[in-house]
Amino acid sequence: MFNSSSTAEGTEPLGLDLARIDGTDLSVIDGGGVSSAKGFRASGVHAGFKKAADSLDLALVIADEPCACAATFTQNVFCAAPVQVSRDHLGGVSYGTAKAAVINSGIANAATGDRGMRTARESAEIAAGFLGCEPSEVVLASTGVIGAHLPLDPFRTGIPAALEAAGAEGGSIAARAIMTTDTHPKECAVSFSGDAVGYPGAVFTVGGMAKGAGMIMPNMATMISVITTDAPVLPHDLRSALADAVKQSFNRVTVDSDTSTNDSCFAFASGRAASEGGPLVPGTSAFGLFERALAFVCRTNARAMAADGEGATRLVTVQVVGAASASDADRAARTVANSPLVKTAVYGNDANWGRIAAALGRSGARFDQEAVDIDIMGIPVCRKGLTVAFDEDEALRRFESPEITIDIDLGAGSDCAMMWSCDFSHDYVTINGSYRS
Repeated sequence: MFNSSSTAEGTEPLGLDLARIDGTDLSVIDGGGVSSAKGFRASGVHAGFKKAADSLDLALVIADEPCACAATFTQNVFCAAPVQVSRDHLGGVSYGTAKAAVINSGIANAATGDRGMRTARESAEIAAGFLGCEPSEVVLASTGVIGAHLPLDPFRTGIPAALEAAGAEGGSIAARAIMTTDTHPKECAVSFSGDAVGYPGAVFTVGGMAKGAGMIMPNMATMISVITTDAPVLPHDLRSALADAVKQSFNRVTVDSDTSTNDSCFAFASGRAASEGGPLVPGTSAFGLFERALAFVCRTNARAMAADGEGATRLVTVQVVGAASASDADRAARTVANSPLVKTAVYGNDANWGRIAAALGRSGARFDQEAVDIDIMGIPVCRKGLTVAFDEDEALRRFESPEITIDIDLGAGSDCAMMWSCDFSHDYVTINGSYRS
């Protein structure tokens, strides 16, 4: 942490990079994604949910055999039919056993009443018929326009086509098939050795894909993610690890402060990478490595979502330290990250720290304004609640970076929090003003 009494010249930024991803002992797989782990295949096809014939709109992720599955879902009370059906299929406790995830883009099947629920259940039955499993072993996700009814015929023709196309190299196509306003797919995979943690000769992989560019402030944007691993993890332990990873990744992202009706994150564990040794046990070094790999994949894809926010030109990382409590730190970081005035200032290359201070003041976090320090891109702009002279030309130069960091010390305690966001450009209004057309 920097010294609050220091002056502009020679002052160091906060130095606490909460956005850093711990990659120790992990190997990033070039081009890796949701089908990188052993025991999984994936594909993406055009089924007909979107009008354009060249648009991929149905993704399939399949396990060779039914395996451990866990999930986190939106907390939006107006939750979509596929969310409700997937919850049921995972026993109402968000973990169990599943064989496949079926995801359509273009239509959200949200706010569609009983008809929407019947459609979701029937789509799982259709998928199960082709996959040779029980309907309860299929989890569902949909993304797109709210209030529109989801047709079933695209499932009847699309699922067999996706099943035929599915393979270990199909992760990238699946990642494109779940996109709506995203400009590019989000995917990542890492591996780690089991040699030093009781699984000699085993190499474990965690891979995943995600989508989301608008209506993003997960509470588990429109965000959907599927993660796979070939590590042997029991369903309830997988759920616990996933919840922790989501808390520190997807729930740290905000594009526009809107929590979607359809947020879903699924994790599957095939166990195919270990022929012996039993399941990974929480509290052991092996499980700790798995948790780090899972966190790496989630955080990488979460940052990619924030950077690809609708109309965004910059990724914005807000880091808060010195808070009186964890909840105060979260309130402060979240309010600054959500502030339209802060986001438009970033878009305009304006190091206007007053907008940050105003957001902090209305956040509900406890602090004295006389104790607050603020840095923008490592440049001190506020010390003890007062302005600090800085080089405007240097600030403009630093605004050319694809990632803008805002560091805040509330001077009220020892808790910290971080959020990833993006700037607001003219294109955000254009994209959302014509979303249905």
